[in-house]
Amino acid sequence: SVNQCKAFFLLFLPIIFAVHSYHSSSSSVPKNYQHVLALAFAVKEINEDPRILPNISLGFHILNSYYTPRMTFKAILNLLSTQHRFVPNFKCHNQNNVIALIGGCLSEISANIAILSLTYGSFLPPEGAKTQMPFLYQMVPNEAHQYLGVVRLLQHFGWTWIGLVAVDDDRGNRFLQTMVPMLSQHGICYEFIVRIPKWSYIEEMIALGMKDRSNFEILFDCKANVFFVYGEPPSFQVLRMLFFIAPFFEFPPLGKVWITTSHWDFASVPLQRNWDIQTFHGYLSFSVHSNQPLGFHKFVQMVRPSWAKGDGFIQDFWEHAFNCLLSLADMIQDGKVTCLGDEKLEALPGILFEMSMVGHSYNVYNAVYAVAHALNALYESRFIHRKWVGKEKLAIQNLHHFLSTISFNNTAGDTVHFNENGELVAEFDVTNWLMFPNGSMARVRVGSLNPQAPADQELNHLLLLLSASVQALPLSVCNDNCYPGYSRKKREREPFCCYDCAACPKGMISNRKGRRHDVRRECLEQLYSNKEQTQCIPRIPSFLSYEETLGIHLTILTVYFSFITALVFGLFLKHKDTPIVKANNRSITYILLISLLLCFLCPLLFIGQPAKVTCLLRQMVFGIVFSVALSSILAKTITVLLAFMATTPGSRMRKRMGKGLAISIALSGSLIQTGFCSLWVITSPPFPDVDMHSLDGKIILECNEGSAHMFYSVLGYLGVLAIVSFIVAFLARKLPDSFNEAKFITFSMLVFCSVWFTFVPSYLSTKGKYVVAVEIFSILSSSAGLLGCIFGPKCYIIVLRPALNSRDHLSYRQ
Repeated sequence: SVNQCKAFFLLFLPIIFAVHSYHSSSSSVPKNYQHVLALAFAVKEINEDPRILPNISLGFHILNSYYTPRMTFKAILNLLSTQHRFVPNFKCHNQNNVIALIGGCLSEISANIAILSLTYGSFLPPEGAKTQMPFLYQMVPNEAHQYLGVVRLLQHFGWTWIGLVAVDDDRGNRFLQTMVPMLSQHGICYEFIVRIPKWSYIEEMIALGMKDRSNFEILFDCKANVFFVYGEPPSFQVLRMLFFIAPFFEFPPLGKVWITTSHWDFASVPLQRNWDIQTFHGYLSFSVHSNQPLGFHKFVQMVRPSWAKGDGFIQDFWEHAFNCLLSLADMIQDGKVTCLGDEKLEALPGILFEMSMVGHSYNVYNAVYAVAHALNALYESRFIHRKWVGKEKLAIQNLHHFLSTISFNNTAGDTVHFNENGELVAEFDVTNWLMFPNGSMARVRVGSLNPQAPADQELNHLLLLLSASVQALPLSVCNDNCYPGYSRKKREREPFCCYDCAACPKGMISNRKGRRHDVRRECLEQLYSNKEQTQCIPRIPSFLSYEETLGIHLTILTVYFSFITALVFGLFLKHKDTPIVKANNRSITYILLISLLLCFLCPLLFIGQPAKVTCLLRQMVFGIVFSVALSSILAKTITVLLAFMATTPGSRMRKRMGKGLAISIALSGSLIQTGFCSLWVITSPPFPDVDMHSLDGKIILECNEGSAHMFYSVLGYLGVLAIVSFIVAFLARKLPDSFNEAKFITFSMLVFCSVWFTFVPSYLSTKGKYVVAVEIFSILSSSAGLLGCIFGPKCYIIVLRPALNSRDHLSYRQ
């Protein structure tokens, strides 16, 4: 078995213990001392646990990276060389066998220790990193997952107009190249991009602020209420410095919501202990899921300046954290008092030290356990054990094999394992930070980001009750959301998040305010938008019915004129043997009266809900019946004209006159129209149809005429008959007779043509049921014109002037 060996397992932790030079004096970041404590606590637990590495004591060595990759690289070469002699690739001693390295809160440092190392800071590896750095493990998930989490967070709160702040280096460039297209794809715009320096001394920061004042004025003058900041811990110090000198430039207080990735932490150097941090109140951050290992809080409470030998950081931490001196030799410094050594860490503000384990410290804690479990698995392998006993050394490749497949539950109850890319499989916590005027702060976990969750469900468990500061802030949008009934109209030469609000187009609605995207949508065909254009409501069927006022009035007129026509027909039947009824062909007169009666009854086919039969019959019956009436009138007119032309007794013209000619004219005129209608029915018959676009809120139930050409052909033929009848009657109007019927036919045709000439434009300009009403009115008025002009004078003589109803009077020539 292997004996106790304290130096056998050596962990290198380039602890991020920043040193800034302010006027040639060094100043550390006390808060980062917790990383040292997390490492020491983990090693202590493992050494006291008989289940992990029995008979093996872990040792560790901690080096300060100073946030400088160059210093880290030099330390790596030193560890791989002879102790106290810088001879790379040669080792002339058997102590300090480096098994694994833990460190790298910065990406550049992580890249410089990529020899079986575990980086505890967020790290976005370059393409092909797994091939170049096969032994690098990340104690955090891939950084790119946080970008999508930020997008989901912005969408959750409806923040579509934000500012981007990125560190001015290659990582900042990669961040912007990735983030800007992602924001655009999810409907989010940025108002500005500000680059902050990666690292500077205080004199350089002030000079930078004076030189690039206009660049930082954007932060104070912008309309965006949300800033997404990307950078690493030194960038935060630079940002705090900029806000410290902002009052000297008379910049107003900055009340914005800050969103950052897991790189950031509120850690201050002692110089900044009294600086205001209210600017960051309500700040939201993504951090690797952390928990509190049992016993850590008690372990931290026991920390004192003399708590352990070999701790080269405790004195510096204690003096800077409590602003005192442990060494009497340094008492000459102004404003310093002697440290008592029993100061309470609980009394320190959160920007200097936190008693609960923070995210980066939790990563360090898990990294130590990951290596310990991998080593334990390595020793439990018989083959590797024999190899160890024989050669007394471990191969990094062997440890890498076990580390890549390790999976365990830590003392806090969380599972630790890596994916195929060497990244920790874990969730991100969404944390809301509350800042208080006395420098203390509180973390409130408000949600989690699960990279393994299905799309659109990565950000879950988000509490509705965030801190009052976040909820009180207005939406971060380019302009106010459009009210219901209005939709977005793009502004020229501005980002798509900036728009004007215009009333929704016809048939479109917008019924919700505050949505990320344009909520305008079109109503279905059976629905239409209300007056305010905020909702779709059912369309009302529209047709000329018997129940409505217009339908009732037209029905009454139809019945009335039909009754009058029937009375006239009855009157003529009663006085059928009188000269005025017998004159000008009594049979044609009867046919004309019957056709007029049917003309007055035609509108009954137009009133009511359109059906297949009524749609098929209405225009056919109307066309044929009117053609019979007009053909009869034409026959009567020609008969009148020919009667006066055949003046010689026994002439051939007189013999040809009679019932046969008139009936032939009436029949032939009707048969031509019947042919048109038959062709119409065969080729494209009328059918019931609906029109949902002509009238708002109406579903027009109508008869589709099938073929507009055939419809106008039928009307055109009626027009031809009417015009021919008018011309013939006009020519015979001055024939000598005491009762010249041609005069009345002329007037009747004049009325008929006037009605139907005005019908066409009226028919084309109206919509819905009023189209039917116009046609019914034309039918009734033209039929009434024929009835009144032709039969009115005759009825007047029959009823009121029977003395004039004699053969002598009718034969009297003027």
